[in-house]
Amino acid sequence: MKIIKKINTSAAIALDSKGREIVVLGKGIGFPPVPYELEDLSKIERTFYDVEPEYRGVIANIPENIIEVAAKINELAEEELDMELSPNFPFTLADHLNFAVERLRSGIDLTVAISYDIQYLYQREYSLGKKALQMMNDEAGIMLPESEAVNIALHLINSEKGTNNATKVLRDARIVSEVDRIIEDNMKMKMDKGSYEYARYVKHLMYLVNRFESKEESEVKNGMMLKTLAREYPDIYECALRITRYFQGTWGWNCSKDETLYLMLHINRLLN
Repeated sequence: MKIIKKINTSAAIALDSKGREIVVLGKGIGFPPVPYELEDLSKIERTFYDVEPEYRGVIANIPENIIEVAAKINELAEEELDMELSPNFPFTLADHLNFAVERLRSGIDLTVAISYDIQYLYQREYSLGKKALQMMNDEAGIMLPESEAVNIALHLINSEKGTNNATKVLRDARIVSEVDRIIEDNMKMKMDKGSYEYARYVKHLMYLVNRFESKEESEVKNGMMLKTLAREYPDIYECALRITRYFQGTWGWNCSKDETLYLMLHINRLLN
């Protein structure tokens, strides 16, 4: 294998047997003058294909143990989440983890404002983010704050190959946060975001958003029930109407009577 460019003493750009450029990691492989022919392939610990040129230099100043953890997180994510991630993901994640370590040492904790929403909207990615924190502790001896699990989840979501999830993630989190605020302000309550009822409410909210996006028409079956409950629970009905006005005014989505009814039911469950 021909090493053609040094990144640092343990990382380099190489050509494989088909002449494709790859990033290779291994102790000392970037130390000899380049270009050179690497005869002992056992020195190569990891190889990365299809990494875009602008991301190759990211790892130049990142400790090797953090790069190794990022690569293992990448492998675990592809296995557990059954997704193909961007080839750049191990490098962007390593860069983020290294920056998180620097912030930790400086006493800076940037808690993500939408952390609760990410936990409920993307539970699998958040769970893997928590595993990633444990891997950092076990293998690099660095315990990052729990809020970093959300940041890692966001990296995973944004790096899923063939998709552009970043905008949708932030949009969905904004919707949950703003509907939460409408309910709490109108019903004079503070929601328990660790409860099962809250998790169920968020799932319904995302189901509703997906229906709006697909322009799926909702057949009205419960118009009379809505009228009855509106009379019995006028405060909850008014709260549901404010949410429907928010959907229409901010996103151009129109709620049917059935969807308004389901919003009332979930608000009532949250109150209880």
